[in-house]
Amino acid sequence: MPLRPDLIEILRDEKAPIVILTGAGISKESGLHTFRDADGIWAKYDISEVATPEAFIANPDLVHHFYNDRRAGLHDPNVQPNAAHVALARLEAEWPGDVLLVTQNIDDLHGRAGSKNLIHMHGELLKIRCNHCDLLTEWPGDLAKETPCPACGKAGGLRPHVVWFGEMPLEMERIYAALGDCGLFISIGTSGNVYPAAGFVQVAHEEAGAETVELNLEPSSGATLFDHSTYGPATELVPAFVATLLEDGSGPRD
Repeated sequence: MPLRPDLIEILRDEKAPIVILTGAGISKESGLHTFRDADGIWAKYDISEVATPEAFIANPDLVHHFYNDRRAGLHDPNVQPNAAHVALARLEAEWPGDVLLVTQNIDDLHGRAGSKNLIHMHGELLKIRCNHCDLLTEWPGDLAKETPCPACGKAGGLRPHVVWFGEMPLEMERIYAALGDCGLFISIGTSGNVYPAAGFVQVAHEEAGAETVELNLEPSSGATLFDHSTYGPATELVPAFVATLLEDGSGPRD
């Protein structure tokens, strides 16, 4: 495993805060397509046509069609939280210190698995917001430019609650504060190509002196920045790593 037993014991005894970053690789084993693989979503769609504010202005019908398809895929009964999602929820429940899970994914699998201290830095597919009145609400079904806002009644302003290219990721102040105070940073299923998330490992290392771990199918673009690394399927690596962190048998936190 990535960390020595004595180091794990120190982290546990100190109730070291943990920050976890997850990317598309953790949800791929639940049946969701990644964006950046050779056969991923961006190989089939032009980013500039479906994932920018300018695209939404130019062709809202196409943008809504794209995200309606993504929502429908998430409702597939075969798409369920996998062992890696469940293990991270267990870590949050049983680790003696704080655990913050930051995901780049817009699916709801972490929440369904039981994670509660969770930041969706790139937004959430099953929520929408209104450009007219700033409403933010759950929205499991299809959306169209003609759909009236349930709050202000105006049409044309509802959009997916998703961070598009050129927009600022969500809750960055809270994320950086946690990175600057953590004792352990874990990156799971990420490409290491997308900033600012790709720079989190450096913040955790330089500002907090944290131990940094990469659990990935293969080395990410930033693999050399991590202190420890292990490669393989997330459904195998993450439950095993969590079990090692919690091997003293401690129960839920008070």
